Amino acid sequence: MDQSLMNMLLWFAIFFGIIYFIIIRPNNKQQKERRAMLESLKVKDKVITIGGIHGTITKVNEDTVIIKVAKDVELEFLRSAVQSVVNRDYKEEAAKKNRKVKVRKDTKLQEQEEAKNEPKSQVQEEVKNESAE
Repeated sequence: MDQSLMNMLLWFAIFFGIIYFIIIRPNNKQQKERRAMLESLKVKDKVITIGGIHGTITKVNEDTVIIKVAKDVELEFLRSAVQSVVNRDYKEEAAKKNRKVKVRKDTKLQEQEEAKNEPKSQVQEEVKNESAE
């Protein structure tokens, strides 16, 4: 009985692992890419909405975008209504932005470490100077 329970738990774990790697993980990746695309929307981007309307962004607000679909015709959509950006690769821009943020964090960490080390060395030099006198 104990052996069959262990086998059942093992198969359950294997099944959950398969479901995770086939369904859950790719879905999270797609959501992350979509969020990056929506955050990177800017003026003059050519976009397609979820309704199939093609146009060019003329103004970007916090929650909405205004899209020019024809001469003198502009429509306001929620950002989430934008399905895709046609004229640029937002993935590369998001990767560049992440690299810049990482470099800034690394630089700040180095500056903090240097700041921690400087007072110690100054104090040590002062102590050496006093003991030499």
